[in-house]
Amino acid sequence: MGDKSTPQIGGRIRRLRRQRRISQADLAAAIAISPSYLNLIEHNRRKITVPLLFRFAGYFGIEAGELAESDDAALAGDLMELFGDDIFADTDLTNLEIRDLAYSNPAAGRAVLRLFDKYRELVAGQGSASASTVPEEKTRYHRATDAISDFVQENANHFPPLEEAAERVRRDIDNASDSFEVGLRTWLGNVFGLNWRLASLPRGIARRMAPDGRMVEISDVLPPQTALFSVAHHAGTLAARDQIATIIEQSNLPQNDAPALARNVLASYFAAALIMPYQPFLKACQEYRYDVDRLARRFGASFEQVCHRMTSLQRPGAQGVPLHLVRTDIAGNISKRFSLSGIHIPRHSGACPRWNVYSAFLQPGRINIQLSQMPDGETYFCIARSFEKGGHRHNAQRRHLSLGLGCNIIHARHLIYSDGIDLSNTAQIVPIGVGCRICARMECEQRAQPPANHRFEFDDQTRAESLYGRM
Repeated sequence: MGDKSTPQIGGRIRRLRRQRRISQADLAAAIAISPSYLNLIEHNRRKITVPLLFRFAGYFGIEAGELAESDDAALAGDLMELFGDDIFADTDLTNLEIRDLAYSNPAAGRAVLRLFDKYRELVAGQGSASASTVPEEKTRYHRATDAISDFVQENANHFPPLEEAAERVRRDIDNASDSFEVGLRTWLGNVFGLNWRLASLPRGIARRMAPDGRMVEISDVLPPQTALFSVAHHAGTLAARDQIATIIEQSNLPQNDAPALARNVLASYFAAALIMPYQPFLKACQEYRYDVDRLARRFGASFEQVCHRMTSLQRPGAQGVPLHLVRTDIAGNISKRFSLSGIHIPRHSGACPRWNVYSAFLQPGRINIQLSQMPDGETYFCIARSFEKGGHRHNAQRRHLSLGLGCNIIHARHLIYSDGIDLSNTAQIVPIGVGCRICARMECEQRAQPPANHRFEFDDQTRAESLYGRM
């Protein structure tokens, strides 16, 4: 039987080994244990002693405490959200049983998630028996987007081959000019015979190749940072084509349109690594204490681009603060989610209305700060800012988005936004949840739905402030 006190460490070791393309035999030799013993550890069938834990941590270049962390907690949260659905209303599953599934057999837990994703896809297609027969305009749920979120999470949003490719290209760019934009233009011309220009493109088109195949046209309504990022993205599709293909080939992505979406996501990763090279960016993060606006000015990037790049600083021996990131629109639709902090971000349902990623819409452009406490008692330091996209034409529609970034409160002092805040003052803590359907806080006056196991009891003599406030 596996050791239930530290069930996640074996899976974390296995994932780190696979991400770095290390064989079991090579890792076992480096740690001075037998391959068979390592195999038992990776499958959570042997307890890891403290000295052995430190040897693994030293080999991977991370802290021992970080090795004990994994995304199994996020898996447990996703499963609890799943089992909070109405179709499981009569299933007497406890949170303990759900966590046991996530920690003792994460592969089975992820299979359950994929099955539920498929169920939602079929329901969205009005009961079609095959996803291929579901008309796209009727499919309100897209399985590939969740698959990409899982893919990024499983890789801790860190892809060493793309970092290495971006660093090689950046050296050539810097040798060509002191200006990144001029150097990038020179490099594209010398290596691929391409140039780029701003052009008036049809509405909805940010970039396209000109008919002659030698000119990349960038929409002239894009902000300067977005336009340059689009060029760097195109450079990634060319310079890192092989690395991107290998990463996707070695992934467990479903064979629908997820690989195509992954190529776009990985090209964006390359673009961020090209504009904000790892070591200089990490050094600046530490020097500026994760001041997003200052970093944006330093690297010529947007607020959102900097926040994304911050979450990818997971190089062994040179890691940044483990952060989470969530992006939502004004209707509450979560379009991006990633968590290294340990906070759980909803997979299917809307997030908690108490979370500052939503209240940020009330103060556009300002940093909103919150000490957020989840039902498990863990507290997180969260910042959020709302912003607009689009609208650079007369009468054009604007998109209103909010971006949330944060860390466990133990790392809060690394962020400049914690200055002047009493992190020990429990009165400042805001209780939040993952979603109403799985949140046990009955006293919350902002509930949109009752918990999945709620049973109504009414007293004609007493009326609770919330309809769901009594069991």
